[in-house]
Amino acid sequence: MKVIVIGGGIGGLCSAIAMKRYGIETEVYEAVKEIKPVGAAISIWPNGVKCLNFLGMKEPLRALGGNMRTMAYQDFRRGEVLTRFSLDPLVAQSGERPYPVARAELQMMLLNHYGREKVQFGKRVTQVEQDSQGVIARFEDGSEVRGDLLIACDGTHSVVRNSVLERPVERRYAGYVNWNGLVECDEAIAPADQWTTFVGEGKRVSLMPVAGNRFYFFFDVPLPAGLAEDRTSLRDDLTRYFSGWAQPVQTLIERIDPQTTNRIEIHDIDPFSPLVKGRVALLGDAAHSTTPDIGQGGCAAMEDAVVLADALQSHPLDAEAALRHYQQQRVDRVKDLVLKARKRCDVTHGKEMAVTQQWYEELKTETGERIMNGMCETIQGGPLA
Repeated sequence: MKVIVIGGGIGGLCSAIAMKRYGIETEVYEAVKEIKPVGAAISIWPNGVKCLNFLGMKEPLRALGGNMRTMAYQDFRRGEVLTRFSLDPLVAQSGERPYPVARAELQMMLLNHYGREKVQFGKRVTQVEQDSQGVIARFEDGSEVRGDLLIACDGTHSVVRNSVLERPVERRYAGYVNWNGLVECDEAIAPADQWTTFVGEGKRVSLMPVAGNRFYFFFDVPLPAGLAEDRTSLRDDLTRYFSGWAQPVQTLIERIDPQTTNRIEIHDIDPFSPLVKGRVALLGDAAHSTTPDIGQGGCAAMEDAVVLADALQSHPLDAEAALRHYQQQRVDRVKDLVLKARKRCDVTHGKEMAVTQQWYEELKTETGERIMNGMCETIQGGPLA
């Protein structure tokens, strides 16, 4: 069996690595000539960590991951701690520790594990066709390739998705803009072993530790889509949006490098099915584009990869049946993750400010138990729970 993998990001490489583990031949085709990950970092929660462990990257992941031992919410104006608690109960219940990692370093780890020389770059897919013998992928450069199956990991703007659904889907603007990047750790901003989040006004400023004595930071602001803002105005924009916020936030704004800080308008896509058509399957953001509000986008792609490879291994004589099994195992799970993230997004970003204000008040009496129970429920829905 030869499987064509369209996309060399997290989902594509994890799926190729997972299939390689079972002795399945794969070919990975990536549209860009050089991968530049969207976003500075990613939080890999225990369900994703277990997938990477399964794929043979347990030790490399730990070398990249930040030492995140506690979690805290702080008042936006005074900076006082609303709640702070250890993540040890989460680790004990889920069986793994979460690891925030720089996206570029995660990407490099996956490329090295699969074999960078095996990925064909500059191959933008334009068309996919199926026949009784398999699947043909045609590329923008005029080339084509044939395989037994095709796994579309070509992201939220997936070209292949339309051929699976036989209709286009619209991305939905989630209502807020996210700025993110990396900055050197500084205890004047936040503890170096803590996930720290300042909340207020339907906005948030968050910091997570990654390897190399760095914080992954992000700012969220509810805004209309399409504002004419760029790197030249970035610091002034953040200073304006976070006027009156606590000194650690002001210090962070002063420290960031506008040239390496990303500005992203956050979107998702309404959950849909099918995820599979014949010999073609959707995986990762192509199958379930979500907001980052519960940190499960990348983890869900890792789960997809493990479930897909297992389905192919357990249905060796019927590849289409294997893909149907993959779909059956994933469609409800990914729908749940997208909708949970959307619900969390609305509360965090003030869609109904009365609800958001109530959440701020609840944080003052939060022991951590309720938050971690919610996290564990999400994590334990994964295939390796």
